[in-house]
Amino acid sequence: MPTPSRASLIRFVVCAALALPSLALAHELEIHGSNTVGATLAPSLVEGYLEQLTNDKIYRQPTSRENEQILVASQQGKKLSVLVAAHGSSTGFRTLANGQADIWASSRPARPSEVEQVSQTTDLSGLESEHVIAIDGLAVLVHHSNPVSQMSIETLRKVFSGQIRNWAEIGGSNNPIRLYARDDRSGTWDTFKTLVLRKTAPLHDSALRYESNDQLSDDVSRDPYSIGFAGLASVRDSKLLAISDGDAPALKPNQLTVASEDYPLSRRLFMYTLGEQTPELAQGLIDYALSAEGQARVAGSGFISQNPIAVKPELDASVPESFKRLTRSYQRLTVNFRFSEGRTKLDNKAHRDLLRVKHYLEQHHRSADDLLLIGFADAQSDELRAQMISELRALSVRRALNHLGIQYVSYTGYGHYMPVGGSGNQRNGRVEVWIKSK
Repeated sequence: MPTPSRASLIRFVVCAALALPSLALAHELEIHGSNTVGATLAPSLVEGYLEQLTNDKIYRQPTSRENEQILVASQQGKKLSVLVAAHGSSTGFRTLANGQADIWASSRPARPSEVEQVSQTTDLSGLESEHVIAIDGLAVLVHHSNPVSQMSIETLRKVFSGQIRNWAEIGGSNNPIRLYARDDRSGTWDTFKTLVLRKTAPLHDSALRYESNDQLSDDVSRDPYSIGFAGLASVRDSKLLAISDGDAPALKPNQLTVASEDYPLSRRLFMYTLGEQTPELAQGLIDYALSAEGQARVAGSGFISQNPIAVKPELDASVPESFKRLTRSYQRLTVNFRFSEGRTKLDNKAHRDLLRVKHYLEQHHRSADDLLLIGFADAQSDELRAQMISELRALSVRRALNHLGIQYVSYTGYGHYMPVGGSGNQRNGRVEVWIKSK
């Protein structure tokens, strides 16, 4: 009998260590983490997956703790239960790392320190562990009576840090501004802190803090002098503000601006697993969530599906005439290709979006001849350099599509024109996908 290698022994010990805590789990599948994901989206995905798996009626049960629920089905006469615990993105990582969760639901990307903490087990930033299940827009909310309709990220930062304290300073009534914010355990808060407050402006002490997006939105809708932020699925009866970044035009979150991540406060919602260590039931749920059927459930939960659709965007006066001529006979698909490292390496979401574009063409009986890829670059010191970078990005996507059998797609670059964010913002470096109008 051959002697097992040292690497095999190490792998066995790691797997055994990961499996031990799972024996204590009271449920066949546990999902812990973000309230944004766990309140409605994760339960809906679990429900769809269990229906597909068992052909049985799904029952929902509360637990003794707030923001938790159990979904129960029967498979071949055996009870199958799934716990969804929504106490904040950071809590989800801790439970995944110590073996108490099968899936970590998060409304922010894994931090470098978190990736390092489990690096002996899996690459948390790799394609097998990081799964973008939906796109969300961070909604900035005010009362419907408020005359303010748009705000820059810079102004938003001053408001939430207390540098601007009265609505009259920004075009509203002469009344104090009341701040509503998510709590410190929330991925929504992490996103707002990163995209708006950054490292220069702490949240003002007067802000009321919430564990629930829905409760925050409901309270904003009752307070004429309030401003708050929540996930797009929790706008409810509040009024949405359009948001601008740098010299880019102000945008409201909608199907196109959020799905393409052009909206300045758009964000990805994740499920993380431990790669090859992922249990079969958990992997099945991930596969379902990423499928066309799962993405339809995403849309039904109030978030933005990653299934591409064709939209004729409204191009305002800020859009150059040359771009209007270029795209006149096209519609835009609600997908942008973005890059993880350097200028041409596609990120994890982009690799899955390639397959979604292929599926869209097959589903709508379209061909590669109908597509046009338009690359963009962030601001460069030299216009020729920006043009070269934007073309290289478009060429990178063209080559990736070519590997999938979608050959000879037309492409071009548009340099550093038409930014969607301030100078230096990674969102400016993108490839848009346009398709000929029928």
